[in-house]
Amino acid sequence: MDDNIVSTDRLTKRYGDRAAADRVSLTVRRGEVYGFLGPNGAGKTTTLRMVLGLVKPSGGSALVHGLRPGSPEALRRTGSLIEGPGFFPYLSGLENLRVVGRYRGLGRSDAEEALERVDLADRGKDRFRTYSLGMKQRLGVAAALMGRPDLLVLDEPTNGLDPAGMASMRRLIQDLSSEGQTVLLSSHLLAEVQQCCHRVGVIVDGRMSFEGTVADLRGARVLRVRAEPGDRAMPIVQGAAGDVEQNRDEDGRAVLTADAAGVDVPAMVRKLVADGVDVHSVAVQERSLEDVFLTMTEAGR
Repeated sequence: MDDNIVSTDRLTKRYGDRAAADRVSLTVRRGEVYGFLGPNGAGKTTTLRMVLGLVKPSGGSALVHGLRPGSPEALRRTGSLIEGPGFFPYLSGLENLRVVGRYRGLGRSDAEEALERVDLADRGKDRFRTYSLGMKQRLGVAAALMGRPDLLVLDEPTNGLDPAGMASMRRLIQDLSSEGQTVLLSSHLLAEVQQCCHRVGVIVDGRMSFEGTVADLRGARVLRVRAEPGDRAMPIVQGAAGDVEQNRDEDGRAVLTADAAGVDVPAMVRKLVADGVDVHSVAVQERSLEDVFLTMTEAGR
């Protein structure tokens, strides 16, 4: 069985002279949570719509479950929420889900189960038009969940949710992955992506800038040691970390910077102290996903 449940090869969509998606190649592996990141207008939603067969590409190709996007079998095995949910305002949440269920050939219990999973069971009999933005979003996710599809494609699933709702949605997404379902989601909430995604893809101006793990995207952790005298600290830090860069802080103290990979920090500090070095601070720092993302998107402009 192919490990890739979604794969695109130079997928392109042009509107006149403008490329909304430009030769996008990505892979989503079976059972993972894949975060699709990019600023507004970068091509995220256009790419997801092509993956679902809602938009015909101008070039390139895509496979979903090894099938053509939009084919009946691919759609049967895929649940989606793209650009906000659309429901009948005069029907209740439960009645709306039952309409969706009848269209898909599902039973009445599927609607009730989906409401439970998104914490809307107590409001299931209320009309959709009375729902808040966050409740409408959760109902859209519930509709995507119905029938337990192999793949869920979710466009900004936490849009409109309060912090408690976002935490609940994150737990749901993690539970779905642990149960073997695959989730492809776009989001601008980088902290959420950092906590729940196995791999991420970054798209800037229609082009893929990165695909890999969150750890790979954030890069190596950095060791920073503030100590005096610097000339005595340097060989000890070099012995622990290899290549070291030396600078001075605002107080004139030596700041030694190196790659933190494989460094036994407690052992290094013991050696510094034993050699009479005054250690003012030791920190292992890593860039946040937000820092990396902003750097990439600004570079692409």
